[in-house]
Amino acid sequence: MVNSSRGRLGMFHLIVLWFLLGLGAPVAAQVVANDRAGIVAGLCGGGSAMVGAVDAVIEGLAETPATELEWLAGVVTALHTRSLRCSDAGATLTSDAGTVDAVTGEPVAAATGRPLILNLRSRGSVENLSAALTLLTDPAASARAEAISLLSRRPSVIPPTVYARAAERVDTDEQRAAIMELAQVSALTAEDMDERLAAIAGIVEHPNRRSLLLLEGLREDPAYASDERFRVAVDAAVADTARWVKIGNTLSTLYNGLSYASILFIAAVGLAIIFGLMGVINLAQGEFIMLGAYSAFVVQETLRSLAPGLVDWYLLIAIPFVFLITAALGVLVEIAIVRHLYRRPLMTLLATWAVSLFLINLVRVTFGTQNLQILTPSYVSGGFTLVGDFIVTYNRLFAIVFAGAVLAITALVLKGTALGLNIRTVSQNRDMAGCIGIPTRRVDMLAFGFGSGLAGLAGLALAPIYNVNPLMGTNFIIESFMVVVLGGVGTLMGTVIAALGIGQINVLIEPIYGAVAAKVIVLLLIIAFIQWRPEGLFPAPGRRK
Repeated sequence: MVNSSRGRLGMFHLIVLWFLLGLGAPVAAQVVANDRAGIVAGLCGGGSAMVGAVDAVIEGLAETPATELEWLAGVVTALHTRSLRCSDAGATLTSDAGTVDAVTGEPVAAATGRPLILNLRSRGSVENLSAALTLLTDPAASARAEAISLLSRRPSVIPPTVYARAAERVDTDEQRAAIMELAQVSALTAEDMDERLAAIAGIVEHPNRRSLLLLEGLREDPAYASDERFRVAVDAAVADTARWVKIGNTLSTLYNGLSYASILFIAAVGLAIIFGLMGVINLAQGEFIMLGAYSAFVVQETLRSLAPGLVDWYLLIAIPFVFLITAALGVLVEIAIVRHLYRRPLMTLLATWAVSLFLINLVRVTFGTQNLQILTPSYVSGGFTLVGDFIVTYNRLFAIVFAGAVLAITALVLKGTALGLNIRTVSQNRDMAGCIGIPTRRVDMLAFGFGSGLAGLAGLALAPIYNVNPLMGTNFIIESFMVVVLGGVGTLMGTVIAALGIGQINVLIEPIYGAVAAKVIVLLLIIAFIQWRPEGLFPAPGRRK
């Protein structure tokens, strides 16, 4: 992926690098690369002779005519399939079209001689040649991507001039940048000092951990001690790259913490209304999250059957359906069970736990116990490199944006509508709210449904980035309660701050102590905080009567 802030190689560096690289193609290698008889003789020599012939061909690829490149590609294919045979009378190539002379291409009666078999050493050289030829001759982007991936493990085996020629053929900026990056790495070991300095300047344009390791390795090069220009360029490049890598690592940590906090907030905001504003301990909240994910799956499969062209947009199309389905189920649970237990919190806890078990087993019977095959839409796939090793992934970005939208809608409902005013009034003093004519039963029902619908939206947001199965909700119920209690019962802003705090702390601790230990440490920190401040970060303005 192309670095959008500093990652595009400057035009000046491209011109300088191409000019310098164009001076370095060995004449002898060019002659060998265009000498079919000499190449075939070297290949048929086996062992060191084969490796030498392949290496000589690679050195001259930058100036090899297109017709010879096609011939070389056929020879390499024959080496892999063992259809190149060598004998005292000459070499032959066998394919579906028949058998031809390996040098002239003229048809022959039959294949003669022994087939060439690659050993470990020659196989590596032939793979390098095959990858280079793919970059120069194959128009398929997928084939070029495989070749780039192979050469990225040993870029210096291909001359920079070959990479520069291949970059001219590529029609995508991403692959062109990747090939030129390989050219720069290859040029780091060039004999010409100006060429090496140009390569260093180009690598600095792509600051990441890999380029930092490459640049630091140059300090072991003999030229670092003997050439002042080289030493100054390496030191400046290492310092600049290290700075951007640190910035990228910091941004990556903050981004991961923010995305984790967004997931926590989406999972907890519904509980903040049901538990925080209504005082109901709803142990089935995790199952409403699970039902939201399953509802999104049903929408996906429905679109797959009725409108296949819209399947990629199922995540957005499912939003109203998921909210309405889980909200309606929440209303049903409130009317049938919770309504009769408001003044009996222990019974509410047991009843909602029973609802939780019922929903889990209902989904198991209906959909099975395996993870669902959730489609990852194109707009939440992939990402882009911003700086250093910091990659902005679209699935995490979607979770952050979606959490922001949920926060805005929830704040609008609670602060700007009659329902929100009634919810806040009932949560502070139920008896007084009833005395002034507020229908408390109806408010409870709608608040429970609204909180359940928000939990369903959490499941929708988690569907493309989390394993969707009947037990997925149980992994979020404890952390959701932690967020609500830490933030302060009944406050939306407290839920936001608590989710951000828990998310960032968890991401900071996890790389050091591991995922399980991080959750334990976060839990202990919350317990210690609650001991000091039982009402949470933002205490509610009143209490439920």
